[in-house]
Parts: sequence; structure tokens; C-alpha cells
Amino acid sequence: MKIHKPFLNVALASALVFSFAPSSMAHDALDGSDLSKGERAVFSNEEMLNLSDASMSGSKNVSNLTESAAVQIKELAGVQNNTADVYAHKGFAYLGTHTANGGNGGVRVFDLKDPSNPKEVSVFGHDDVAGTWQEKVIVKSVNTADFKGDLAVVSVQQRDRHADTAGGFLLYDVTDPHAPKKLGYWETYADTRGTHELYLTMQGDRALVFASNPYADIYSDGEEHDFQIVDVSDPANPETLWQFDPRSLPEVPDSFNGYNWNAPDGKTRAVFNHSVITDHNAQYAYVSMWDLGTVIFDIQDPENPVYVGRTDYSSEQQGAAHSAALAKGGNVLIETREVSTPVRAGYEESYGYTRIFDIKDKSNPKLLSEFKTDLTEKVEDGPTFANTVHDPKVHGNTLYLSHYAGGVYMVDITDPSNPEQIGQYVPEQADVWGVFVDRNYVLASDMSQGLKVLQKGKGEKPNPAKH
Repeated sequence: MKIHKPFLNVALASALVFSFAPSSMAHDALDGSDLSKGERAVFSNEEMLNLSDASMSGSKNVSNLTESAAVQIKELAGVQNNTADVYAHKGFAYLGTHTANGGNGGVRVFDLKDPSNPKEVSVFGHDDVAGTWQEKVIVKSVNTADFKGDLAVVSVQQRDRHADTAGGFLLYDVTDPHAPKKLGYWETYADTRGTHELYLTMQGDRALVFASNPYADIYSDGEEHDFQIVDVSDPANPETLWQFDPRSLPEVPDSFNGYNWNAPDGKTRAVFNHSVITDHNAQYAYVSMWDLGTVIFDIQDPENPVYVGRTDYSSEQQGAAHSAALAKGGNVLIETREVSTPVRAGYEESYGYTRIFDIKDKSNPKLLSEFKTDLTEKVEDGPTFANTVHDPKVHGNTLYLSHYAGGVYMVDITDPSNPEQIGQYVPEQADVWGVFVDRNYVLASDMSQGLKVLQKGKGEKPNPAKH
């Protein structure tokens, strides 16, 4: 299937977006694929009982990893929402929600004291901004002059970007996860959907949020930009410190319209910010800028970050830098590329796959290897998210990849130049969005089925009806 190349000016791109139904959630909503990510079928706990056992295979350090729990989130006001990303902090799982059945599913908090029997104990962020969804949540222990405790930041996106409200991110005190308390709200440019992904970290005595606001640049005619750094040391009064203008790079001309980039390889490529992470000490930020690659900044002075370097692509590769993770003490970068339309004129025929870089010299990332799965080149009729890689997480020398229909792939990266698949977890009718690794368990979020918990040596089939 061939699709049109990205559009060449703001007016045409905007006209395309105006034609979308509010529920259209393509990760690159301007590329013409009109592919919905949010309207998935959602299983009830009763329906989950009729699913077959999940498939689990593993060797080396994941050889005895098994599914110990599978539980759907509760209905909220009679509505069954679907899940998005998953995070864990101090023995609690935090599940974001997506757009099925109207959105506004908020963040669901599960007590994992007994990981084989998770208990949903609270919900927050669901009734703050009407007509939105809350897919990404990060929770960290924060200690600033204005707040000490456990802080949650939650992405907020509008189903209709032309609504009277604005997207952005919420800040909640979850020191008591059973009783979250709203502290503040940061708004991005009103005519975007809002903040898509984000990251929270401490830098000295400051708490910082790194916000990804796709299409803020093109929709605002360059007045605002997709990647912004926000000081949330006082969560009630978040303060924007800095924004990244891609036009500051020599390879991006001043005429850049905020989305369509005439790349050095002669192709018109999409540039927008999808997600961001930092290293452990918040010295460097790794910004997933789609076809501009993973852009690396020195953020030691967050008011004045310094561009260091970026990853690049061959002319035959669709870019689609989606997410990143670090390994080997921050010397190795994992880059996942979410490509849902595998057949495009002038590019290799492939869904998204993972690339691994040596970044000891961050000004010159060196490609070490590419990791593809059995789904990477399984081309179907038309675009689909089912076969592309999604998010990476690293624990020691093991890379965990959430992979939609592929579930969770587990990869040995002891030698980053030679990654080796050592395991795979696949629920029946899998639609796995996120993965999170803790010392005691591996969590996965299935968009249709809720929370999955994997543990070592737990072989009993979970019974979701008891949760």
C-alpha cells in the first residue's frame, strides 16, 4: 500500500487534521494514514476468563518468568476504559488510560503488596479536564523547598484539539497512593492535543518535567515548540524554563514549518517531539524527534541546554524515533522506532524495529546493531500498530520491548553489538502498550486487558475474576 508523502505547507497539513474525527490517534497524525490507535475492543474481567493462557518462553535470566496476575481496570461511572502506559513506584502500579469509550479514565493505582493479587485502590486525573485522556504517568520521590513526597505527573490530551480546554500535564501528590491530591496543572499550546509523553526527575534541589507536545510548533506557527522543560519544584506553580527550536540546528532551515523537514537525503521527513528521557542524574536529555532522530542535550543548566548530537538514518529507513532507554551506565542508547505503515515509496518495507547505539561520545552516536522481531517484516494489508515495536525498558543486561500484538520481547544486550532474543510473553489477542521492570516483577499494560504481572517461579494461572 502506498500513501501520500507528508504535506508541504501548514495550510494543507492543517486542512488534513481538521478532517480527522476526534478519535483519530495516529502517532503521526499528519502523515495521511488516518490510523486510529485508541478505539480498541476492551475486555471485561469476565471475558478475560475465556482467554487462553498467555504464551511465555524464556532462557537465561528470564527462564522462569511467568504470568502471575492479569486484571482489568474497574469500570468508572459505568464506563470500561482501556489502559495505556504503566509505571511502578514503592510497591504500587500506576496505569494510564487511553481513549476507548470516551476517555477520561484517569490513572489507576494498584497495590502490589501481593503481586499475584493486585488491588485497584484509587483513581485520579479523570475529572480534571473534560474530553481528554491520560495515557502517561511518571511517579518520583521529590524533595524541594516547596514539596516533599511522592509526585505524579500525568499527561493530558484532548480528544478534540479545538475544544475550549487545553491539554498539558497534571501534578498530583501520591505520597498516600490511596488518596491522591491534586497540586497543579501546566497547559501547553491550546490548539494542540496536549502533552503526549513526559518525564519527571530531580536535578539537585529542583524537580523538572520534560514535556513532549507534538505539533505545538506547526500549529502555533513557531511561537511555541514541541519539546519544553518545566520547573515543577513548586507543583502548584509550574514554570516553563526552555523550549527547543529545531531551526537552531544547521541542518534545519529557518523556513522549517514546524513539521515538514527537507532532509539532507532529499526526502521530505516529519519532525515532531514524541517522548523524552534523561539519564539518572539529569545531566543529559534524550529527545525522540521522529525523523530528526534521538536528539541529545546537555541539560546541566536547564534554562540553557546545549545541543550535543543526534542519531541519524539511512535514506531507506523511515525515521520514527519514538522512545529511548539507556544501558551500560548511560553509554548505550536504545532507540525504538514506531513504524505502522511499512510500505512507503522510497523506503524499506518494514515495520518499526529497535536500534542500539554507542554514545560514549554523545556528539557522535555510533550504530552498534539493529534488533528485529518475527513481526518486523510481516507486512499486512494496510497500516497497523500490531507489528511495530513500541517502548523499551532496560534492567541490567536485559532489554524489554513492548510490542502490541507481539506482547513483550526480552533481549540479552550483554553484547550490544549482538542482541539476542531470550524470551517473549504474549497474552492471547495481545495489545501490549507498555512495560515496566522492577526487582520483584515485570509489569505490562495491555490496552484491551489491563494490568499483567510477571514474576519468577509463579506458575499458577491467574484468575482475574477474584481481583
